[in-house]
Amino acid sequence: MNLMMLLEMAASGFGDRVAVTSGPDSLTYSELFAAAGSAAVDIQASGCEHAAIVDTNSLAVPVALFASAWAGVPFSPLNYRLTGEELDALVSRVSPAYVVTGGERIERIGSLDGVTAVQRADFLELARAGSQPDESWSMDPEQTAILLFTSGTTGVPKAAVLRHKHLVSYILSSVDFGGAPEASAALVSVPPYHIAGMASIASSVYAGRRMVQLESFSAEAWIGLARTEHITNAMVVPTMLVRIIDELERSGGAALPELKAVSYGGSKMPVGVIEKAMELLPEADFTNAYGLTETSSTITILTPEDHRQAVASDDPAIRKRLGSLGTPLPSIQLEIRDDAGNALGPGERGEIYVRGDQISGEYLDQGSRLEGDWFPTRDGGWVDEDGYLFLEGRMDIIVRGGENISPGEIEDALLAHEAVADCAVVGIEDVQWGEAVAAAVVLREGRSATQDDLQGWVTNHLRSSRSPSRVEFVDELPYSETGKLLRRQVRDDMAS
Repeated sequence: MNLMMLLEMAASGFGDRVAVTSGPDSLTYSELFAAAGSAAVDIQASGCEHAAIVDTNSLAVPVALFASAWAGVPFSPLNYRLTGEELDALVSRVSPAYVVTGGERIERIGSLDGVTAVQRADFLELARAGSQPDESWSMDPEQTAILLFTSGTTGVPKAAVLRHKHLVSYILSSVDFGGAPEASAALVSVPPYHIAGMASIASSVYAGRRMVQLESFSAEAWIGLARTEHITNAMVVPTMLVRIIDELERSGGAALPELKAVSYGGSKMPVGVIEKAMELLPEADFTNAYGLTETSSTITILTPEDHRQAVASDDPAIRKRLGSLGTPLPSIQLEIRDDAGNALGPGERGEIYVRGDQISGEYLDQGSRLEGDWFPTRDGGWVDEDGYLFLEGRMDIIVRGGENISPGEIEDALLAHEAVADCAVVGIEDVQWGEAVAAAVVLREGRSATQDDLQGWVTNHLRSSRSPSRVEFVDELPYSETGKLLRRQVRDDMAS
């Protein structure tokens, strides 16, 4: 098993189809296959142990991904938004490395010990003009395919190890080979250093779908590209969808009739946002895809039919599913466990554990975090009687006077208030209780609420011990560009 197997099948089955479009430039599947082979020769000649890219979405990303697989070295897309020192630290951890980058960073990156730095344009020129490797790629499923660094919001970034067997298992179990109509096109706006960015490449290639890259996200650019490139499929994180919906409303209508499928994930989606999205984009099927870097992307989905049933139902339990993560993929087993590791029943809150062939749970230099063959996600949640999973945030439990309090439970209560657009609940130091509950709240435009209003709301819906002792109203919450709430930053801001 090797990611190159997916590209080889695509090049053999529909080589003349356009594989990826980036601005005015593009590659067919046959051209992408040839470019990967040429780039693999240069990667191997460098003597590197890892290949990396520090770049926005471009043709270089899929070429480097498959070239690394052909060359037999792990591929590591790095966060181009990091500071110079932060990037230096990550590059040093994967050296000796072959690094593709662009702009002014090449001089600094190229000066690091053990680094062969190549400009993006030079890399693509070489890939298009070079020779093919003498040998094919290894089919050893245990070889590392991708190293993805965590965002580092809770400490030093960890490098998640995804082996070829994990990624290929995910694709083979969730995508039909050549299943995309020739006219279908996927808008890729998630950055390449996110698992969704890597998964979108692998899944699009296996399906035979054209990828259309958006170098950096803005709602206006996303909508414009969706129209001009006749986009049929797209994946967004919640913060992106919020901005897209706001822009569509501001501009007076959707006018995206060719957009047939929208998947979203990366963080919790407010129910009001997805309801509005379904209203503005009636031709599109919506899918909520929940997964983690360590699980090679998606492990549960809320299907388009689930969305439609929830919106149309008068049953509160079914309507509530619109805020769920759906049910596990057929290849995934999922359990909710308590602190002692015991499996819990429907409605009982605990930590989400998963297992399946696509699950890695392994980190560079730290080994595996699997317990048996189960991965503890560190996400909290519960399932209903029909197996629908509800997320309650990370297992960053607030301990108030010896009582464990889930931030997600309080956030759900606050989001149900008509004036609350977004919120984050954290624990802050408290002399009497050890930790106190604090909430940062974004109000809906044109709505108002006071701290007393929201404290009373939470008390009425949960109980007084869950009510925030402090509420701060903010214009917006801090999110990473991949839609992850920067909870530590909220906590630091509240503590200052």
